[in-house]
Amino acid sequence: AAAPGGQAQILRGVQCALKPGDVLAVIGPSASGKTTLARLIMGVWPALAGKVRLDGVDVFAWNKQELGPHVGYLPQGVELLDGSLADNIARFGETDMAAVQAVARLVGMHDWIASLPDGYQTRLGVEGARLSGGQRQRIGLARALYRNPVLVVLDDPNSSLDEAGEAALIAAVGRLSTQGTTFVLMTHRTNVLAVCSHMLVLREGAQQAFGPRDEVLAALNKAAAGASGGQAAV
Repeated sequence: AAAPGGQAQILRGVQCALKPGDVLAVIGPSASGKTTLARLIMGVWPALAGKVRLDGVDVFAWNKQELGPHVGYLPQGVELLDGSLADNIARFGETDMAAVQAVARLVGMHDWIASLPDGYQTRLGVEGARLSGGQRQRIGLARALYRNPVLVVLDDPNSSLDEAGEAALIAAVGRLSTQGTTFVLMTHRTNVLAVCSHMLVLREGAQQAFGPRDEVLAALNKAAAGASGGQAAV
């Protein structure tokens, strides 16, 4: 994979498959290709070689209006529009208030929203200017989870969250994965690993490891222990 208009490869040799309900943690240092992979999975960028398939269909070629309701995406930079909280959670489509409130409860935001004078009709201002970074990220998470999509990609979803917000994130992922939603989480923080079934390790754009979480963690520990003369790192 390369950035649109560029020829330098950002990702190479990445190959993995997930089943409904799997939760994949993608880890690696900065510039390892995690955000590029997120964009490929969502069909935002095309692949130079190979395909990203959902139910056997190339996601980049899929009609985005047809695909949109079935997937959820939380990018690193959460973009909210100048509309109401309900509009933003419902992706500015047909607003199902029962579904909006259900997903707000799922991410732990319902009580706060209900306490506002205008509740779910509170307008956010340009780019959600009235919200803190953590609130913006949790509203973005609610938008990604709206109406229980089959595939959700979360790029660094806990970067601005406090302890309560991270606990709500982990609980939401755990609950929806048991209902069949597949998650891919790009992350630098290890707390979310507790709810993950699989791990993918990237380094300099190349796949270093993929498999069940405990097997990958054991392999990383073994490699770290060898590198440090017997002292495990994880």
